[in-house]
Amino acid sequence: MEPDLFTAAAEDRQEKDPAGSPLAVRMRPRTLDEVVGQQHLLKPGSPLRRLVGEGATGPAGPSSVILWGPPGTGKTTLAYVVSKATNKRFVELSAITAGVKEVRAVIDGARRAIGGYGKETVLFLDEIHRFSKAQQDSLLPAVENRWVTLIAATTENPYFSIISPLLSRSLLLTLEPLTDDDLRDLVRRALTDERGLKGSLTLPEDTEAHLLRIAGGDARRALTALEAAAGAALDQGETGISLQTLEQTVDRAAVKYDRDGDQHYDVASALIKSIRGSDVDAALHYLARMIEAGEDPRFIARRLMISASEDIGLADPNALPIAVAAAQAVAMIGFPEAALTLSHVTIALALAPKSNAATTAIGAALDDVRKGLAGPVPPHLRDGHYKGAAKLGHAQGYVYPHDLPEGIAAQQYAPDAIKDREYYEPTRHGAEARYADAVEWTRQHLGRDGS
Repeated sequence: MEPDLFTAAAEDRQEKDPAGSPLAVRMRPRTLDEVVGQQHLLKPGSPLRRLVGEGATGPAGPSSVILWGPPGTGKTTLAYVVSKATNKRFVELSAITAGVKEVRAVIDGARRAIGGYGKETVLFLDEIHRFSKAQQDSLLPAVENRWVTLIAATTENPYFSIISPLLSRSLLLTLEPLTDDDLRDLVRRALTDERGLKGSLTLPEDTEAHLLRIAGGDARRALTALEAAAGAALDQGETGISLQTLEQTVDRAAVKYDRDGDQHYDVASALIKSIRGSDVDAALHYLARMIEAGEDPRFIARRLMISASEDIGLADPNALPIAVAAAQAVAMIGFPEAALTLSHVTIALALAPKSNAATTAIGAALDDVRKGLAGPVPPHLRDGHYKGAAKLGHAQGYVYPHDLPEGIAAQQYAPDAIKDREYYEPTRHGAEARYADAVEWTRQHLGRDGS
């Protein structure tokens, strides 16, 4: 790493007085062996092991890597371990503050280091998904020619946020959320380690369980909550961290949800699929996650309106009016009261009988139209109101259904190309059973019952 004068002074101060640093910083692993979790990435011969000198160099040297995972899973930690363990030059940039100018300066420095004294460079680029396409393009020559070994970190799906040429020149390593066992090891180490709380406090089992629950697989959040609770316990002269103390210092679990990233789509998808599967409790869980994360209530309401037609349809004809009414109410009242309305419609949709017959019907009709199965409108159905229409044969022979006792006229309505197609195939779920009877009766009277 090549820090500036101020960064170097700050790091020197942290080393001399580690107690002044946050617990999460003090407990940062110094070697790969101290890293908790992600063992699938730390096997002998893995790219990360080779980056710290446990493998070949030169033409068979380690590839550039992209670390993809949610916050608190160790992306920055792994880069920090590499910076301390490698004998290469280590340069760190953040895509939040750096641009093409800074990237080119690093690349120029790396080329000089290779040519001047044979020193290879590792570039850690945090938040790479914040780089534009042009900024990411500036990395390509350096990665392709191995002027630098890139370690890039991202919390967003790289297949959407990182350009394909950079992906193809790097190894994509996926970090998983830490398990409760991983976090438990980390928390217990922080309680006893000299860099941590040095055994000054105990952590009862019920407090530990709650700490793991609110951490949600995020190591940084676990250590931050532990430090806050430990501080409160020490101030009160306690020898252990009680559940009450933890609850008082940590008001609630922060929801792991990025409204501009994958979670926005994944949780919304899970909400709709839970409704489709009639699991009202799972649907309410995902709704709560979206609400707690500050998702736009209008976005949620729109998805629920779509669900009402896509997955319920005529099995419960009231589903769509309920969803539309909810959307109108949400637009007028907003949060926090809108949560009640969204809960109302989510429960109604999840417990409604389900039918996708309307969805498959329009899908089949569209498929035929796109294949060219259209053809002219039958002459007797064409508009006959304008002057000269009769001479063209338009509307001639049309039978007005209201003139007949049963209100249905057995005449051809569809173009010849699709006159025998039957797109709507109703289920007998809920209210759609009535529509199934109706469509059977009308097709018989239209002479389209297959007989």
